[in-house]
Amino acid sequence: MQSTINDAKIEEVCGKFLLSGEYKGFEILTSGHINTTYKVYMFRDGELKDYILQKLNTYVFKNPVEVMDNIARVTEYVRRKIKEKQTTAKRNVLHYSRTSDGLYYYADGDEFWRCYRYIDGSVTYNLTSNLGIIEEAGKAFGEFQLYLADYPAKELNIVIPHFHNTVMRYEAFKEAIAEDLIKRAESVRPEIDGYLGFEDIATKMYKMQKRGELPLKVTHNDTKCNNVLFDEKTGEHLSVIDLDTVMPGLVAFDFGDAIRFTANSAAEDEKDLSKVSLDMDKYDAFTNGFIGKVGKTLTDNEKSTMALGAITMTVECGMRFLTDYLHGDKYFSVSYPEHNLVRARCQLALAKDMLEKFDEMNAIVNKYL
Repeated sequence: MQSTINDAKIEEVCGKFLLSGEYKGFEILTSGHINTTYKVYMFRDGELKDYILQKLNTYVFKNPVEVMDNIARVTEYVRRKIKEKQTTAKRNVLHYSRTSDGLYYYADGDEFWRCYRYIDGSVTYNLTSNLGIIEEAGKAFGEFQLYLADYPAKELNIVIPHFHNTVMRYEAFKEAIAEDLIKRAESVRPEIDGYLGFEDIATKMYKMQKRGELPLKVTHNDTKCNNVLFDEKTGEHLSVIDLDTVMPGLVAFDFGDAIRFTANSAAEDEKDLSKVSLDMDKYDAFTNGFIGKVGKTLTDNEKSTMALGAITMTVECGMRFLTDYLHGDKYFSVSYPEHNLVRARCQLALAKDMLEKFDEMNAIVNKYL
């Protein structure tokens, strides 16, 4: 049984992380969908000091110790890299607190906690049409890749096995079609055929990696714009956040997932497919930021597959929505019966538009290389 979250509990957990000062209270932050996040206020040296306290979802992250091991390794490595160029990394990388045992987490029964300093004067954006912010988001994720380009990715834990294994994703999709557990397959045959038609394209990069043609590097694996902190006054990027899925992966998949989310002209669940397309201005802005930072570290094969990464991630995501629809909506939360189908249609429309614009997408990547 989980303990009740109140001031006494929060103050107790703060004590485990040796936070100095007088505890003044907390508030629940609601922007996250997986972990439970609290902003904690400590009074020290005549002013309030803010911290972020999180309770991890151990249903989603089965091995939270491995998650925190990856995060600690990566953030400390990035911190050292930043300090080679500037005197402080205080606002440019998350700083996690340790317990008296020297651990970056505190486990209390079935509750698993972590704590890091709040970055003052920071703000996030869920979705934006501001090309300057989109370019800064590209810089943030590209810089993250740049700092970690020489980190030995094989030393990191695989926190979610086969996360972007598109071959396995297609196998699961075909199995869902064949089983047709709730008799939905026949009514979505055009969508099924659409995703099957992308199989050769969408599995190409995974097969290249297995042949040794694309290197595994440290990747973020959740490169949404809202996983970047920006300076609330200047709009400049500060730090990448939400590092739970950091593990070995392909650089172009991080690029591609960001494009899928940030450069879509419509919402992820837009019903009117005439509104769905790849916004080339947003694509250009993000690419400029991302490639401008990490481009010099990329191999020739990585450079040539950046745009393909966007198609691949869009197809993979949409196919997962359709697979879940065929299963009866067991994985993704839905607001109405056809929600996953609407999402799948939207991603399929976006992937088709990307395919039509593929040469232009590659040209923009090459422009910034």
